[in-house]
Amino acid sequence: MTTPDRHEAVFRFSTPRAAAHLAALEPELADEEGMRSSASLRLIDTGTLELVVTAPDIPSLRAALNMWLRLVRVADETADLAGERGGGASRAVE
Repeated sequence: MTTPDRHEAVFRFSTPRAAAHLAALEPELADEEGMRSSASLRLIDTGTLELVVTAPDIPSLRAALNMWLRLVRVADETADLAGERGGGASRAVE
């Protein structure tokens, strides 16, 4: 929830690889200690991965989103290269 002192962005990715993407990205959550922003990942259902990023200001939110959206894209591209084609690339549904 966005408040005057906190900004939030929520993305949901529809992909048959949602669980694999979550497993690949979870270690990145541990590296967030000391960062201005925070992120969470969860499975909404077997085909939907949710990313929630919060930050105290817009520049921090933008920087965190750049990183997390890039990580999701790389996870998907890596799965493609590894031959784990699960019906195409992830796409944000929100």
